[in-house]
Amino acid sequence: MAELTPMFSSARMAEMKQAFDKHAEGKSLKGEDFGKVMKECGEEVPAYKLRDIVEEVQKEKGGMLSFDDFTQLFTKLSTKAVGGTYKKAIDSRKGVQAVGGTSTSSAEGTRHSFSDDEQIGFSDWINSVLEEDPDLKDKYLPIKEDDKDSLFKAVKDGILMCKLINWACPGTVDERAINKTKLNVYNIHENQTLVLNSAMAIGCNIVNIGAQDLIEGKPHLVLGLLWQVIRIGLFAQLTIQNCPGLVRLVQDDETIEELLRLSPEAILLRWFNYHLQEAGHHRRVANFSSDISDAENYSVLLHQIAPKQLGVDQPHVSVSDPTKLAELVLENAAKMKCRKFVRVRNIVNGNAKLNLAFVCNLFNNYPALEPVEEELPNLEETREEKTFRNWMNSMGVNPFVQNLFLDLDDGCVLLQLFELVKSGVVDWSKVNRPPYKKISEKMKKLENCNYVVEVAKKLEFSVVGIGGKDIFDVNKKLILGILYQTMRAYTLVVLQKCTGSDKIIKDEEIIAWVNEKLTDGAKDSRITCLKDVSISNGKSVIDLIDSIKPGVIRYNMLAEGKTLSNDDKLSNAKYAISMGRKIGAKLYALPEDLVEVKAKMVLTVFACMMAVDHAITTAK
Repeated sequence: MAELTPMFSSARMAEMKQAFDKHAEGKSLKGEDFGKVMKECGEEVPAYKLRDIVEEVQKEKGGMLSFDDFTQLFTKLSTKAVGGTYKKAIDSRKGVQAVGGTSTSSAEGTRHSFSDDEQIGFSDWINSVLEEDPDLKDKYLPIKEDDKDSLFKAVKDGILMCKLINWACPGTVDERAINKTKLNVYNIHENQTLVLNSAMAIGCNIVNIGAQDLIEGKPHLVLGLLWQVIRIGLFAQLTIQNCPGLVRLVQDDETIEELLRLSPEAILLRWFNYHLQEAGHHRRVANFSSDISDAENYSVLLHQIAPKQLGVDQPHVSVSDPTKLAELVLENAAKMKCRKFVRVRNIVNGNAKLNLAFVCNLFNNYPALEPVEEELPNLEETREEKTFRNWMNSMGVNPFVQNLFLDLDDGCVLLQLFELVKSGVVDWSKVNRPPYKKISEKMKKLENCNYVVEVAKKLEFSVVGIGGKDIFDVNKKLILGILYQTMRAYTLVVLQKCTGSDKIIKDEEIIAWVNEKLTDGAKDSRITCLKDVSISNGKSVIDLIDSIKPGVIRYNMLAEGKTLSNDDKLSNAKYAISMGRKIGAKLYALPEDLVEVKAKMVLTVFACMMAVDHAITTAK
């Protein structure tokens, strides 16, 4: 963290110290408690910024802050520091735009910055991956790089964002659910609701982002969501299944599983350094900013991974000026059709986000990792595992979950989810936080996992025969059981809050509501239980949506008939899930869950529909 000089009165410093000591453990404050201390000092920090701070503290400070660290952060964020001049001084740097008070969920007077470079880099990528889409060509694309409003205008009606989500995770949005013609304020809002709920379904965290924010093109929120979607799409290929040659990055004292525990950023750095070593180059990279800013390492990397016939040379041999060398590196990238995201200045100035995207795109196109002959373990993610992982990430857990099982073995993410189910159920003073010392890592993780089972019992989860060691040892079946119970509990708690009920709503009550709503909507569909085979054709869910919002379903788009093929059933289910998201339901279930009548996921669908119906009724 950058050093900043605190400029507060002695009385203010005493107030800050008192609030710090109240929440500190000894002389250190946990990163996740930073927001509480700020609040007690009269400073509100927006949720999106708090999450960034917690991640930064975890990365740079091991999750803990000294009082000096806290004071420096406080000075940086406070609206009252330096006689109240902070708001005037924020982000006056070249290439950074500042907009004031753009979010109703932000603290009043807060100014949010956004980067012109990111706007240009993202626009360039969107132009590239969506250029052939007939709905976007000419009308929305290409986005003009010299027009600062062009990107924000392009995302205004939600069509482009839906398309980008489908690029990142194909098939997420059923295009029949998108309003494409005769757009007005009402159906544009529907599109953006579909965007947000679909983004959540693929693992984006959309706290403090509403449909109206996207419609109004609020820069920091639009760019933040775009980056999450682009990041998910870029990182999707960083798997053993997509690139078996990744196993070549395993080091002598590692297993494949240990390699896959690394973040995508760390794997890409490992890949970068592997090719620098293969090229006989003496340097290595540890980041996507300062270590690539002179462009020399890029020069070596591109020459090493490019097919010889492309004529990619090694300009660093004869050119040392960083700016000139970066220009030549990008000319080589163009030969590889990989000149995306970055401009010369982004390399020289070390824009970490854009350089990360640039490197990931290089990997996706030219991994240059020969497959190994040995048989690889089956590590492919199942549909169920992906659903749970996306749900967790959309909840804002920290760290971001890349591998459902390997990233849960210390219990910390599970405890964060339990806290969402019932606030205060976790005593965080009993939880060991990473990074762990090598000598005590196993013991500390096991202690956490044992505590997970203890808290699960408090939540009345069924954990008979489950011990903390099962979580640590990655017993997939038992972990999935805990995860399902957590998702179910969270869904029912949200439903309880929406309906104002004083108790958790039972399955039978949800089924009764579904049938009552179908009757009120003059629909023929009915269900007898959550395993009712009639659910498989999607008709009951579709009829329920039309009963909640009459006229929203276009029945001429459905497959009809007494006996439908599996393809027809899946088509109906895809439409049902997207339409549910479009009317406001936060659905994580997949179309296949309906076709196969997976009762556990069917319950979450109907519970979310019930919550939406109550919200709509209350709003009226």
